[in-house]
Amino acid sequence: MKFALVASLAAAAAMLSCATGSYSYSQLYGYRYFRTPTQTFPLIILNVDGKATIDRPVLVEPGPRLLRVQSTQGPGPAFSKEVQMDIEPCTRYWLVAVKDTRLTKDFNVVVDYKEQIGGCTPPTEASRQASAGKSAHQ
Repeated sequence: MKFALVASLAAAAAMLSCATGSYSYSQLYGYRYFRTPTQTFPLIILNVDGKATIDRPVLVEPGPRLLRVQSTQGPGPAFSKEVQMDIEPCTRYWLVAVKDTRLTKDFNVVVDYKEQIGGCTPPTEASRQASAGKSAHQ
């Protein structure tokens, strides 16, 4: 049920972006896509490029991004780390923490799954230059 609601909201956002122009975005989820691997754990995406995130999924602009993530499993106080990611346009990412055991604090961030977002059109180089020129004149 929760997944259906998230999927509906993502579809609405995709339709809205098509109606409003050439906005392209990507989405980050902090939970597993594949349930089978037992060494993977959900993540909390705390911030992107130093800006706090409260939306789920987290909508991000394509390009190199610095993510601060926190694993949801482990003993004691929460452990977070920064990871650099190159975000592709119009792509949905499922990120997970990979640990040796459930009790380990340290983790590696791995893309569990990624897919193209339907209805999202990546900007072309010509449209990027046109929008850059338009904003320079304003």
